[in-house]
This record gives sequence, structure tokens and C-alpha cells, in this order.
Amino acid sequence: MLLGVSLGHSAVLSVLSLIEKLTAPGPLDQQAAELNTAVTPDRPWLDLAIQLTRIFFALVPALFAVHLLNRGPGWDGRFGARGLLGIDGTRKGFDAGAGALLAALIGIPGLALYVGARELGLNATVVAEGLGGVWWAVPVLLLAAVQNAVLEEVVVVGYLITRLRQLSWQAPAAIVASALLRGSYHLYQGFGAFVGNAVMGVVFALFFLRYKRTGPLIVAHTLLDVVAFVGYALLAKHLDWI
Repeated sequence: MLLGVSLGHSAVLSVLSLIEKLTAPGPLDQQAAELNTAVTPDRPWLDLAIQLTRIFFALVPALFAVHLLNRGPGWDGRFGARGLLGIDGTRKGFDAGAGALLAALIGIPGLALYVGARELGLNATVVAEGLGGVWWAVPVLLLAAVQNAVLEEVVVVGYLITRLRQLSWQAPAAIVASALLRGSYHLYQGFGAFVGNAVMGVVFALFFLRYKRTGPLIVAHTLLDVVAFVGYALLAKHLDWI
């Protein structure tokens, strides 16, 4: 149920978006996958309200996941599901350091994979920011990066893997399920994005199973999206090569 109203729903829409791109005139690499776009660019005040509302409601499934785990078995002492998921704030140094290392491990090869997939015609051109020159663009992009990280890592890694393991799924099967879900809701960007995010999903799932913490995953994902979103906003005119 939780996946059906959150990232499972996104995965189905992403598959349909890829089909739309593949059946449209022109090759995939000449089409765009747009993120963080303006809704009402002629009314910036309304657009800001819409962007903030989207960010807030996108976090609700993550909060719901914590609630559901709190009602189930295996929660960790006074921190409840936050302890079970490793978002209890008890190891801030570890979370920050491990998150930064994971971001570097994933980010550099990920960029190379994206460029390679584009060159092979397997990926659309990702436009990471389309809010325009409004004063609030960077703060909203930072919030969007945090929102993406919290939603995906709590639901797709922490919640899903915990639930599958409680249902007696073997670790490899749980890892594959989490990684395939992560890759599937990025299919709107193309096949390269699916592969790259699925690999990221495997790494993140293995990390969670080893350390039982999504905190570092949230840090890593936030850093990756901040670089992608804000970097694109600031350097878009110089990024024609990708």
C-alpha cells in the first residue's frame, strides 16, 4: 500500500514516460527529462507555494513508513522506528562521514555512466533545474534534494528491506527488489539512469544491511542531488558537453 501511493506509483509513471519517449519522433538522446520545473513562471509567488507544497507532501510517505514500522515488531528502544532505520541522530559523525564517502563513490562513476549512455543514445538529456531566475530557486532546490533523499532512502531502503526481511526474504532477494525499484522510477530518464540507479541501490542496500543506518544514505543522496540541482542551476550554460 505504501509503495502504491509513493515510489511504486512513480515507477509505473516512469515506465510509461519512457515508452512515450521511445515512441516519439526523434532518438532518445535528443529528448529531455526535466526535473524541478516551474509550474506558473509568470506568477513566481504562486510557483514558490506550489514547489514548497510538493516538497512537503512528498515527505508524507516517509513519515508513514516510520509510523508503520513503529506499529510492527523489531523496533529499537526509545527511538522506535527511527532507531531501527538509523535516523535517530545518535551517530552524526559517522552518518556525515560515511555519507560523503558514499556520495563520492556513486557520483563520479554515475556521471561517467550518464555521459556514456547519452553518447550511445540510451539516455535522454537530463535538465536538472527549470525554475528560472527567481530568487528562491537555490533554497527550493536544496529542499528538493533533502526531500528526495529522505523519501527514497527511508522508503526504498530502510522500510522496504526491513519489511522484506521480516517476511523472511533472503538478503539477496531484498537487495534486488530494492535496487530494481530504485532503478525503475528513474526510467523516465532512460536506460542509463535505470542501470546507474539500480547499481546505487545495490550499494545502498548492502550498506544498510551491514550498518542498519539510513542516515548516511540520506546524507549521500542529498549531496548528490545538491550537486546535480544547484550545480546545474549555476553552471547550465557551461554544461553543453553533457
